[in-house]
Amino acid sequence: MQLKQVNNFPKELLTIDVRSIHSLVSEPTLFHLEGKLKQPLFISVLLHGNETTGFLALQKLLEKYSKQELPRSLSFYLGNTEAASRGLRHLDQQADFNRIWPGTELPPTADIKLVKKIVDIMTKKQVFASVDVHNNTGLNPHYACVTRLDNQFLQLANLFSRLVVYFTHPKGVQCGAFAEICPSVTLECGKPDQTHGVDHAFEYLNSCLHLSKLTDQTVLAQDIDVYHTVAQVKVNKGIDFSFDNPDAPLLLDKDLERMNFTEIPAGTQLGRVFDHSTMPVSAINNNGKLVTDKFFTLIDNRLQLNKNTMPSMLTLDERVIKQDCLCYLMEKINL
Repeated sequence: MQLKQVNNFPKELLTIDVRSIHSLVSEPTLFHLEGKLKQPLFISVLLHGNETTGFLALQKLLEKYSKQELPRSLSFYLGNTEAASRGLRHLDQQADFNRIWPGTELPPTADIKLVKKIVDIMTKKQVFASVDVHNNTGLNPHYACVTRLDNQFLQLANLFSRLVVYFTHPKGVQCGAFAEICPSVTLECGKPDQTHGVDHAFEYLNSCLHLSKLTDQTVLAQDIDVYHTVAQVKVNKGIDFSFDNPDAPLLLDKDLERMNFTEIPAGTQLGRVFDHSTMPVSAINNNGKLVTDKFFTLIDNRLQLNKNTMPSMLTLDERVIKQDCLCYLMEKINL
């Protein structure tokens, strides 16, 4: 599989529906557009095919500059267009397109080699900054994610939201790969297809194009709230779960997603377990070690939290939970 590079884009890209994008861009393509400032801004969208806000915001950005000069050169990559055509995060036979970037723990594949080439190309172009745009399936505020706490990264994140998540796990994400060569950020823009999410992402991307530089000036503590992801929570393989089937071995609470970015006290119940001898979930810290007992306990068939914590990305989408995880657990960082 070869990476295609072009210095323009088809005009149909400005108006095409995301479900039809694979018919227009069916092969991996890296687009380069010249702007006034030569160091390009890099944007990736649709790394998860069902997360459409980034693509819609990119369309607005391209439309805005279709008849005027870009203030800065722009390179962009449309990720999993095939999954986008079906409204899925990724197809069953595919790897997650945001777990294959340099630093991944997955074995080498053609996809992994391809995205490494993208990073190599953008390194040679002296990329100015990188923005990867995503959505959540659960109820979450808009926030930015970084893999480094450097001032330039925090500035880039704070431009989108005062709410910032610092994470080092999972590996192989686009944001982490580009952090090796430039300030990089992931935007989490709420649920897909919400107009305010598209507008927010568009305004942010447009602002990034107008940045002349990112300085090392410290972001003031009163202007930013930074949380550190300390564990990823997965439903264990082989455990059937549901939000509405009372006969499921693990019956999760229907209000789980309302707990996102809320301090949840110890003792909070997340669900009921029929086989109370089997812990149905696993919590894995940033070193890949199991820390389930630190966060969860089973009491009278109830799955409960052991300690105060703040979850993110809790969702009611069972397919996403199976493909990715149930949630992340976070702690606040005092800068």
